[in-house]
Parts: sequence; structure tokens; C-alpha cells
Amino acid sequence: MKLNALFLASLAFSPLTFANTDIMVHHPYARATAPTAATSAVFSQIMNKGETDRFIVSASTDVAGKVELHDVITEGDVMKMRQVTEFKIPAKGHVELKPGGLHIMLFDLKKPLVEGEKIDVQLTFANGEQQTIIAPVKKVMSGMAHH
Repeated sequence: MKLNALFLASLAFSPLTFANTDIMVHHPYARATAPTAATSAVFSQIMNKGETDRFIVSASTDVAGKVELHDVITEGDVMKMRQVTEFKIPAKGHVELKPGGLHIMLFDLKKPLVEGEKIDVQLTFANGEQQTIIAPVKKVMSGMAHH
């Protein structure tokens, strides 16, 4: 009986209990890499069912030494990738992380990302909340085909 009470108490105070359910992440995936590649990226659709704008201010994963939020801009005929400070997810709206646009950039990979594996990516929001997503590793064209 004590074990059941302890188990129920641990569930009541687990971080998942307090997780914000207004943010939903759909179709996440990480780009598979060649054996010698040092970088990859994570893409997904992120929806905000809440009444206020939300901001992702950082991301992290154990598979990379460094993680940055990125956007791609066009200057003249040249596309350039640049680091941004946040991704805005508008109230009752969504943002799409996709090749050629917003994405989570993974640097200094600790090992190649192989198709069929999964990686955990932790998102941190401006209000301090965190949410972990599980991103399957896919070939770039496999991931793009979904969109």
C-alpha cells in the first residue's frame, strides 16, 4: 500500500504533470548525415493552442556539442543561414521549421545521425518552461516529402 501511495505522489509531482499542453510539436525529424558530417538540423511543425504568443529561446540535445536556432535569409541571389535569438509561435497559430527556413542547427555532432534512429531535443521557452521532443532521423528528401 505504501508503494502505491509513493508511486501516485511521484506522478503528481513529476515535471510532466506541469508541462504546458498549449504547445504541440508535429512531425519532428532530424536530418541524417554522412559519416564525416559535423552538422545536421532538426525540423518540425510547432503549434500554439494558447491565448498568448510563445517563444522558443534555445534548444539542446546530447548528440551535438552546440545547438543554435537558425533562419535562412536571401540577400540578392545568395541564401544565407544565420543564428536567431528566438522562434515566435503566435497565439492560436503555428511555426514551421523546415529546410530553407527556420530550423534547429546541430553543430559538432558526436556521431553520425543514422536514418531510423531517434534523438531527444529539449526546447526551452522564454518563460523557462522546457519540452522534450523525440525526433526520428530521416534522409533529407524523406523528411521533405512529408511537407
